[in-house]
Amino acid sequence: MKSPLASLPLFHIGPVPITEPVAATWAIMAVLGIGCFAATRRLSLAPSGLQAAMEMLVETIDSQIRDTMAVAPAPYRAFIGTLFVYVFVANWCTLVPGVEPPTGHIETDAALALLVFLAVIWFGIRAVGLRGYLASFAVPSPVMIPINFIESISRIFSLMVRLFGNVMSGVFMVSIVLSLAGLLVPLPLMALDLLTGAIQAYIFAILAAVFIASVVGDGGTKPMPATQGTAP
Repeated sequence: MKSPLASLPLFHIGPVPITEPVAATWAIMAVLGIGCFAATRRLSLAPSGLQAAMEMLVETIDSQIRDTMAVAPAPYRAFIGTLFVYVFVANWCTLVPGVEPPTGHIETDAALALLVFLAVIWFGIRAVGLRGYLASFAVPSPVMIPINFIESISRIFSLMVRLFGNVMSGVFMVSIVLSLAGLLVPLPLMALDLLTGAIQAYIFAILAAVFIASVVGDGGTKPMPATQGTAP
């Protein structure tokens, strides 16, 4: 069984090696992009089942952003929602025979964590300005600047390790049991792995929202109307 830390190239584009996680990520992006385009091309006031399901997903994401960040969800919906949907689909790639979830490889999780790190900086500067964002490292005292900086790095690192550890361990466990016990015995374990994948997608998106909320503060498109202040 190969190490999840080693990704062998499937092919090369010029001098650039394309590994399995990269190819799987491209496939997921293509499927999600084409699927979203097809599903939103003909929206109707009398929604079909697919449109109703997508509207429910968007409303659920909005509700979680309101509850977690206490801000209007519109500026953050695309990033948080895309994170959740991608990680969810990537974790469930085990349903496709012969495909390993790209989130079971450390480089994919490092890239996702880096996106969250950059998003925290971007949303923070957009909400409170460059000076306000830099000043947040001096709260509650300038003495805390080094500690707050290290914390901002370490929590992103922990985000990467948490996702990698949970997905990789699930893939390894199912693979080992499958090789020893055949096809039918590991089915409950595979179902548990899928449930864990869904939970990890939720946790990853929520933690990203928490990290962004920590720097957005009162500059993050507040307040919400009274009728929307609580989640349905």
